[in-house]
Amino acid sequence: MLFNSFEFILLYLPLVVLGYYLLRRLSTGSTPTLSPTLYLVIASLGFYGWWKLEYVALLLASILLNYGLSLMLLRAGPGGYKKLVLGLGVAANLLTLMYFKYADFIIESINLMLDSQSPSLSIILPLAISFYTFQQIAYLVDSYQGKTHAHGFLDYCLFVCFFPQLIAGPIVHYSEMLPQFARQRKTLFNPSNISVGLILFTLGLAKKVLIADNMAPYSTAIFAKADAGQTITLLEAWQGALAYSLQLYFDFSGYCDMAMGAARMFGIVLPINFNSPYKAKNIIDFWRRWHMTLSRFLRDYLYIALGGNRKGQSRRYINLFITMLLGGLWHGAGWNFVIWGALHGSYLIINHAWHAVHRGLPALPRSVNWLGSKLGVAITLLAIIVGWVFFRAETYSGAMKMLAGMFGQNGIAIPIKYAERWGSFSDNLISAGVEFRYLDGFSSISPLYTILLLWVFARYAPNSFSLLRAYKPALGTIDASRFEIKLTKTNAVLVGLLFIIATVSLNTVSEFLYFQF
Repeated sequence: MLFNSFEFILLYLPLVVLGYYLLRRLSTGSTPTLSPTLYLVIASLGFYGWWKLEYVALLLASILLNYGLSLMLLRAGPGGYKKLVLGLGVAANLLTLMYFKYADFIIESINLMLDSQSPSLSIILPLAISFYTFQQIAYLVDSYQGKTHAHGFLDYCLFVCFFPQLIAGPIVHYSEMLPQFARQRKTLFNPSNISVGLILFTLGLAKKVLIADNMAPYSTAIFAKADAGQTITLLEAWQGALAYSLQLYFDFSGYCDMAMGAARMFGIVLPINFNSPYKAKNIIDFWRRWHMTLSRFLRDYLYIALGGNRKGQSRRYINLFITMLLGGLWHGAGWNFVIWGALHGSYLIINHAWHAVHRGLPALPRSVNWLGSKLGVAITLLAIIVGWVFFRAETYSGAMKMLAGMFGQNGIAIPIKYAERWGSFSDNLISAGVEFRYLDGFSSISPLYTILLLWVFARYAPNSFSLLRAYKPALGTIDASRFEIKLTKTNAVLVGLLFIIATVSLNTVSEFLYFQF
């Protein structure tokens, strides 16, 4: 079931919220009722099973295995047995993930290298397996390190399958969720949680439906041409790359807002997972803002486990590269994702090396520092967009076709309708080497104006969490903003209108892009 679907918005979410608070109210009396926690677990499993019922069994098996292993870790004393339990647990999780997500990729790669023809297993990737697997690995490691304590099975189930964050994160820690579940059983109903939740959910729905989905056509056609082996010219390539960068940005930002909003309706505050990453000053800053809980997981459970920065600068760079390489592979079973991860690993190495060099330089004039910071932002955004080309393209050759176009190797072409419209200016452009011709999937330059305007918006506008900062909409540091949304009647009307506009715009329901990971 998708957040941006009529059945979720108009049926599932209101009924689950209403039922939850009704059960909480009834559970304070003397008459035995269904536990609100059990109710949420059942509702969350129903949410997951809406997509493919048979994979609910896989999710439950994963929960049972990891819960049992965590109890064994909590009860075991220090020594080899405890390490063995942790090793078996991590291995079981990773092997399950590898089978469902990477088996066909491994077979295809072996066929390519050995020129063999082993048949594909044609495995359907279980929804959210990457997210709930990583979340439970983190729980096992924390249990091994003594950072957790025993919890009831229902609480653990809800920790793993709580529907607002089940499908595409955030990847949460036990310390962020289980204490909140316990507090919610004792606290009174707070109507502001519904209000803040509805605002967040509406803002996210608008981002997804009104922006991300409308950017998709401007990127899909161009990338399809590139993957088909066709030549892509400069403006086409940049339209495709910029539009996809915005599509992914607002799609994931919208999902995060909707997840936060849905959770807040139950009084649960999720950790911030998306903090205006296109405002980043450099690549290091970008990864502190983009999919923040995944970055946290990779840092805490992979980068540090590899040695982090404790074994010298060279080893630090190697650890960074390996971490980002595996982070790219986590996103998808394909060589383009590996290249994307390798690119970002290289970016981070260059960024850290530059910081090391810069610290040894004499102080520069303020004007030079200002110019350098602006140049750094431009280089960062260019590096990110180049990376997204590999992230989006279906094939390596398609990505290279896009990059060839973006860097001017195929010249500049403008839709033929502008040749006559621009009069003598067209003649000047032709003299400068610009072509006017029919371009499939690029019939107008008008979308470029919208795309550039949205880039300005993404760069400078406050995000949803900053707008609602006074109501603590997320766990973590939230940037201050001059503009804030207050819970007033006027704002309620405005948010209601936005909700209606976004809902009636659900002509076609599209999956969130991060659902495929």
